[in-house]
Amino acid sequence: MIDVTIANFEEEVVAASMTIPVLIDFWAPWCGPCKSLGPILEKVEIAYGGRFKLAKIDSDQEQQLGAAFGIRSIPTCILMMNGQPVDGFQGALPEGKVKEFLDKHLPPAEELPPAEEDIAEPEDTSPAAVLEKLQAAVASDPANDNARFDYIRLLLQHGQVEHAKAAFAPVASKAPTVRKFEALQHWFNAIESGAAHADAAGAQAGFDAKLAANKRDFDTRYALAQLHMSQQRWVPAMDELLEILMRDKAWNGELARKTFVSILEIIEPPKVKVADGQIPPDDPTVATYRRRLSSVVLS
Repeated sequence: MIDVTIANFEEEVVAASMTIPVLIDFWAPWCGPCKSLGPILEKVEIAYGGRFKLAKIDSDQEQQLGAAFGIRSIPTCILMMNGQPVDGFQGALPEGKVKEFLDKHLPPAEELPPAEEDIAEPEDTSPAAVLEKLQAAVASDPANDNARFDYIRLLLQHGQVEHAKAAFAPVASKAPTVRKFEALQHWFNAIESGAAHADAAGAQAGFDAKLAANKRDFDTRYALAQLHMSQQRWVPAMDELLEILMRDKAWNGELARKTFVSILEIIEPPKVKVADGQIPPDDPTVATYRRRLSSVVLS
């Protein structure tokens, strides 16, 4: 459990929800039902063993955050995943109902992805050697989603699309529920879209001309973002997606936000090892664009 203010909201809620669901508890010291619900939430957080993170916000002290979420009564709980609110409830629910609410969104404990594997860096760090090591890791443990994600990502980074598709096929059905695989699905979609344009430079010029005439042509802007993705031009792709989000967050079932989050998942490098108690540094590009996403979402 962590107390959240406007100062640490972006880091402890928005950024954190990219890797673990965050349950926000809006409460106040004078609120009787809040005093009943609070201990239940803390007990459930411990019982769930890291499947979600509890963030408590004093609605009296943090009125700006309460207004951003449209809080009208307390206690109100909001579940954040991938930087976005996905569900919530009001009132002091009993423990069983709280668990029922969470279980709708959290994977069962036995289905949680395994912790990041500490695969020692091979002496030969060439792409071929790393691919061979990752391929072996997937072959020995097909359920190792982290190794499979790293393997497919590296294949795509080096243009081995057909091999990547073959490695992705066994887990494609998990894309709607596993963030890493959803990210890969968005990348595959972009590659397929980009392949339709034999002349990428000409296609981009055409998209730019259309957007100059109509900045709200979101279909064209998204197609341009996909073209950038297919060429692994991640920053221009995110810039185009932000242009959509600033004008219409809900466009096409929040497709721009979902694709943006997928790019962050793809480009984020593995966390470097640090001493116990220290926090590994964020990748500057990922950190910058997470901040931009959160500022748009909360605007």
